[in-house]
Amino acid sequence: MALRADDLIDRRRLRRKLTFWRVAAILIAALGLATLATWLYGNDFGGAAADHIAKVKIEGTITEDEELLARLERIRTSPRVKGVILSIDSPGGTTVGGESIYEAVRKLAADKPVVAEVGTLAASAGYMIASATDHIVARKTSIVGSIGVLIQYPDVSGLMDKLGIKLEEVKSSPLKAAPSPFKPTNDDERAMVRKLILDSYDWFVGIVAERRGISHEQALALADGSIFTGRQALANHLIDAVGGETEAVSWLATKGVDDKLSVVEWKSTQRSGFLLPRAMADIGKALGLSDAGSGILKELGADRLFLDGLVSVWHP
Repeated sequence: MALRADDLIDRRRLRRKLTFWRVAAILIAALGLATLATWLYGNDFGGAAADHIAKVKIEGTITEDEELLARLERIRTSPRVKGVILSIDSPGGTTVGGESIYEAVRKLAADKPVVAEVGTLAASAGYMIASATDHIVARKTSIVGSIGVLIQYPDVSGLMDKLGIKLEEVKSSPLKAAPSPFKPTNDDERAMVRKLILDSYDWFVGIVAERRGISHEQALALADGSIFTGRQALANHLIDAVGGETEAVSWLATKGVDDKLSVVEWKSTQRSGFLLPRAMADIGKALGLSDAGSGILKELGADRLFLDGLVSVWHP
């Protein structure tokens, strides 16, 4: 009987151990699934579980960003998002990139109140995106403006002459593949490029006038490429208030959003990196720099060297 009692005790101990490890395995599996889901879906999985104010950061050089556009659409259709803060810190980028995000923000603003919170800088395409919101706040010393469009291209013809390199080409028409970096531009080529720039510039000035509630003449006077401090921008009606996130939330409250709601950042779900960051990393590695060194290159504006076509960007 004593042996049987010992067996029963051992079995109970074994059963308790098995139960412990089963529970532990279930908890670890659940934690793993939660971590994977958060990694894949970001705040759409976690922060979106309760009513909140969504915050989206738009930083660095602006290009066409399919992931950002999809994220803005998810925010628009999320019943848990009651208001949106766009945190902008950008010198601009391509006009197409700015236009696509501008249109996505206008679509979002048709369903939810959206406010822009300017950090250090919202210039060129960065300001274009800010103007798509219904309210803009910026710090007193933030940089705002640089409304305009440009095309930049190098002229390496002098270097080619020194190296003894001659370019020959056969074109279907005189303006094909113009402007070319391999020869100086002529009057006809510059006139063609200027028409291209002025058409996009006119559109940019038009949306500033429309969104900021000023006349076309007033917008045109501000769109000479000038940059303004937050205080100057307020005086020129380019922003609505001086402040930061607190003031942004306060404005959302005037639109019926509970100012006690948590502000949840909706982060990018793209983990592999974009083309430009990868290019920066490759350049950094070629120069013998670490990933941190590649980030320095980006901070210095080297990523803007890769922009093509019409750009709306401020170069400090």
